[in-house]
Amino acid sequence: MKKILLLLLSVGLLVLSACSGGKSTTTINITMTDFMFTPDSFTVPAAKEITLNTTNNGAVVHEFAIFKLGTTEGDKFGPEDDPNIFWKVQVLPGESKSVTFTAPDNPGNYYVTCNIPGHHEAGMNAKLIVVAP
Repeated sequence: MKKILLLLLSVGLLVLSACSGGKSTTTINITMTDFMFTPDSFTVPAAKEITLNTTNNGAVVHEFAIFKLGTTEGDKFGPEDDPNIFWKVQVLPGESKSVTFTAPDNPGNYYVTCNIPGHHEAGMNAKLIVVAP
């Protein structure tokens, strides 16, 4: 009886693992302060699910905004930059937040910044390096 139960349990686990689709997750842990990201460079595999664990130790709200490949906000962020944002999350002062997104399909260096007025200008920028899986 124990052997049959063990066999059924093993088969069940195999079925469940097959149903997961083999999705790999990469985790990025980041601390936001006034006015920087720590660390300020992240390497992730293309097209994979990424978990971003953020902590805002600053006194003001911050954003983690990834721009599309080959784009930046230039000297100052404005409404004209919105179409260039690949993905972003906002984190309130003193808040920790865990979110997921899918990394861009194309390998390359992606510009990351905080879009809150004045933060980009103060140097709150980073780089997301996307590599082939």
